[in-house]
Amino acid sequence: MSTPTYQAPQPHAPSFDPAQIAPRPQTLAATGLPLAFLCDLLEKHLFEGGVLSMRELVIRSALSGRLLEELLGFLRKEGRIEVRAQQGDTPGLGYVLTERGRGSAMASLMVSGYVGPAPVPLERYVETVRMQSVRSRRVTRARMSAAFSDTVLDPAMLDRLGPAMNSGKAIFVYGAPGTGKTYISQRLARLFDDTCLIPHAIAIGDTVVRIFDSSVHRQFQDYSPVVMLTRGHDPRYVLCRRPLVVTGGELTTDMLEVQFDPATRQYRAPLQVKANGGMLILDDLGRQRVAPNIVLNRWILPMEEGIDYLSMNTGQHFRTPFDVILVFSTNLRPSDLVDDAFLRRIGYKIGFHPLDAKQFHLVWQRVCETHGVHYDPALCQHMIDALYTPTGTPLLPCHPRDLIGMALDRNVYLDMRDRLTAEALHWAWDNYFVTTPGRD
Repeated sequence: MSTPTYQAPQPHAPSFDPAQIAPRPQTLAATGLPLAFLCDLLEKHLFEGGVLSMRELVIRSALSGRLLEELLGFLRKEGRIEVRAQQGDTPGLGYVLTERGRGSAMASLMVSGYVGPAPVPLERYVETVRMQSVRSRRVTRARMSAAFSDTVLDPAMLDRLGPAMNSGKAIFVYGAPGTGKTYISQRLARLFDDTCLIPHAIAIGDTVVRIFDSSVHRQFQDYSPVVMLTRGHDPRYVLCRRPLVVTGGELTTDMLEVQFDPATRQYRAPLQVKANGGMLILDDLGRQRVAPNIVLNRWILPMEEGIDYLSMNTGQHFRTPFDVILVFSTNLRPSDLVDDAFLRRIGYKIGFHPLDAKQFHLVWQRVCETHGVHYDPALCQHMIDALYTPTGTPLLPCHPRDLIGMALDRNVYLDMRDRLTAEALHWAWDNYFVTTPGRD
């Protein structure tokens, strides 16, 4: 398998009409949110923004102008806002809080610090996740071959990974470090080259939980919010690539639960909710700061039922869909991490192994092409015969990238041409391994 840096593909146009899944609400009832809740949200926007025009409120709240007129009219009757002519470069009328409105907004902020687009009710969110489920996507041999056409990978491995992706069950990949588990697991996201709708936030009663995370969710640029407005799409959702969430040794159990920030009084969704509609990879399992059985036991019910059970610091409980392709990846033996009962719950256990000589040559050639240097099969074979075989070092797919890169670093230092030599590669070998296997 070759090992260039992974680049997520640009998704194709949506395979569905976003307006069919999430039409833009034009009435209060269509939002699924109470009048008081939306009025409080508008007050918080005005408290934060000062004098805001109708256009600014539409962008901030993700609500239609028609609906905002109704809400603003109610707030004016309540004496909580007033209309004011705007100054400077923003002509026209603006809305501003009255003294009564400021007091009301401050009280609302003490309850919830969320100030953003109007959330989607939990019930609506559940519906949209199910309508665009990642499990409805089907993987064929042709799709697998296309997705990994630029990767050196045993066809038998593709024929194991493909059915695993169709199963909807968790996938356990294991093998020695450097065998390509993480790289190949992340490349599986290429199979999902379409898009899904991710809400900015969801509302559970009066509590708002943020879901959209710009570090995880990649907006589909060809379908900007402006375009979506003309198509009737609800801008409380963002059209994104199907998410890919990867977490490793930094994982803690609290990252799998709703997180509350007491300073901002805001809730944020856990990793698996952010991953809904896509993939969640737990990498380097067994290296976390918590015992692996605690991490794995957290997934037993979601894996079996397709539902995740969450709670907030207030003790309020709720359920969300668990619509992810879940991948566990470890350098350790699975039997050292979990018992047989848990392993039976995971449909596919797929081992990654070192390369054979032919595959190693192919990876070496790909890396040479990436660096723009001549591929010399005799030089590659020399590395195998002179260094790998005598020391018993396995042929790992990460080695060509690392060794060639180090040899070229040396060339730059010595002001030499970008040409691979046995001398440079031997030097790289001696610097790559802490102690060269088989030598004293």
